[in-house]
Amino acid sequence: MQKKEVVVFWFRRDLRLEDNSALYSALQEEFPVLSLFIFDEDILNQLPNRRDKRVVFIHQSLEKIWAEFKRYNSSLLVKLGNLKDIFSQLSSDYSIKAVYTNHDYEPYAIERDLIIRNLLAEKNIAFYTYKDQVVFERSEILKSDGNPYTIFTPYSKIWKQKFQENELKIFSSEKYLYNLLNTKPFDFPSLEDIGFENISFDFPSPRIDEHTIHHYAETRNIPSIEGTSYVSLHLRFGTISVRYLVSLANKWSETWLNELIWREFFMMILFHFPKVIHHSFKQKYEFIKWRNNENEFALWCEGKTGFPIVDAGMRELNETGFMHNRVRMIVAGFLTKNLLIDWRWGEAYFAEKLLDYELSSNNGNWQWAAGCGCDAAPYFRIFNPTTQIEKFDPQFIYIKKWVPEFDTDKYPKPIVEYKSSRQLALKVYKEAVNE
Repeated sequence: MQKKEVVVFWFRRDLRLEDNSALYSALQEEFPVLSLFIFDEDILNQLPNRRDKRVVFIHQSLEKIWAEFKRYNSSLLVKLGNLKDIFSQLSSDYSIKAVYTNHDYEPYAIERDLIIRNLLAEKNIAFYTYKDQVVFERSEILKSDGNPYTIFTPYSKIWKQKFQENELKIFSSEKYLYNLLNTKPFDFPSLEDIGFENISFDFPSPRIDEHTIHHYAETRNIPSIEGTSYVSLHLRFGTISVRYLVSLANKWSETWLNELIWREFFMMILFHFPKVIHHSFKQKYEFIKWRNNENEFALWCEGKTGFPIVDAGMRELNETGFMHNRVRMIVAGFLTKNLLIDWRWGEAYFAEKLLDYELSSNNGNWQWAAGCGCDAAPYFRIFNPTTQIEKFDPQFIYIKKWVPEFDTDKYPKPIVEYKSSRQLALKVYKEAVNE
């Protein structure tokens, strides 16, 4: 029997049908599009929790796409396994003319794509990748000498200048879904089929109405109110288009736009300086003599430090997979400065727990908090948790929500004394950086 001639679109961090760059290009081909998602065993096997909410979110997002494809007499092929094995099998089942997918910038993804590109090349199958999860990528914004920016402010200035000079292209991929491959519905695997538990969880929808974004600068630092947009999870897995968000931000809020630009800045840093995954961007900070007290780290993880806003943040993270942006800075600063625990410990814990975990942003923000990043807060900037409460949760609304025993005999005493821990941090940091 003659094999069907198709092009393959490979979903990854772009789980949407609207404004999807590579999907748009695939749908322009003369051959019908077979859509594919692979649960990569190499990634899933590294997850310590079989109840990982992120896998549930991916599964739910794929289920929506699978259901939508039925309207076009098509289906989404969802596979679990080794990438090379799956592509080899697909090339046996179909006459694949090309594979389309969107860029990814993390070191694992770059290596993965090179392996698949080489595998497909051996079979004379083209492999096309497109920019999708950012507005400006890799080396599109460089200094006049051709080097990447390592300071956010000048980077953002050029980013905005270039954005104003170039029309933002939107890819109307949803208008061409009639070019999907006509096929009977493929089996859609359950979470149990891929080795995970199906847990009930209410994932927040993006809050991108004009009122929220317009007032973002005023409300974003108050953890007790709904003052943020909740887009980070959706950006992480591409269930919403960054181009759409940037167009809104450009109209309604420069502060919110700056947050989107920070995300691209950290992606660019990771791409150009992959050493930051395991090492401080500023080399001299590798010599900090961390205390790394395992008992104190465990109490920090559990939200039992005796510092109310730190504990509230950690309990919010443990229960929901989210933590308010302002509180993330406070808890990270507390771990690295007041407890003198290596930022890599905190980064790894966040990587395990955050629904919106993104390597570049998580790494960049932790190094910022620890003072060792490319455009970090100076090491002598140490948040006072009490002052932070006075500024951002003076009525203890956020704290009491997550720490119900606050202000009772059941609430633990502080595990360190703030003033002396601050003085020790200043001493240790100063010795390390020889200032």
